[in-house]
Amino acid sequence: MASSRIILGITRATSIASRTSRTYQGSMQVSPHFFSSEVTPGIGKGKTSTGLVGLAVDHDAVPKMIVKYQALLDRIAESDMPENAQYRINVEQLARYRIKAAQENLDNPEKVEELCNCGQVEELVVQAENEMIVLNMYLKNRWWEYVKPVEVEYDPDESQDHADVDWEASPTKNDKA
Repeated sequence: MASSRIILGITRATSIASRTSRTYQGSMQVSPHFFSSEVTPGIGKGKTSTGLVGLAVDHDAVPKMIVKYQALLDRIAESDMPENAQYRINVEQLARYRIKAAQENLDNPEKVEELCNCGQVEELVVQAENEMIVLNMYLKNRWWEYVKPVEVEYDPDESQDHADVDWEASPTKNDKA
């Protein structure tokens, strides 16, 4: 499958180059409109590097984002994690937002990057993969059962030293979940 894509890509590039170039004494010169009509260097399909070591350009990253973030939503939906678990709420909101941004800008990865504001589209794909790893750990260990409701003090009294809190104690399962 991948080799046929490469061959098709090479064939297409050769065909375009032969139509838009002039030969001068055996050397090939590409006319200036070669890139501007089809591809803009460094942007979209003309992107040749992410600038990040170990992270290659992926021109199919936007559709991959949709698939991977939908997989997160599907995994959460089939789990027994309560709908009011904050981790579930956060992951669902993030995944839905990124899916929507990707679906509305399939041909504009730069716009997706701008809307998500968390890196390049290739990084967003990696983030989805990593979130699936965390989600599976969260589900396996049932970590939502260890989260206890917390009362937040918005204007705490600084004279209190919180000596009543045992900072070294291990978390215990919340039986109310």
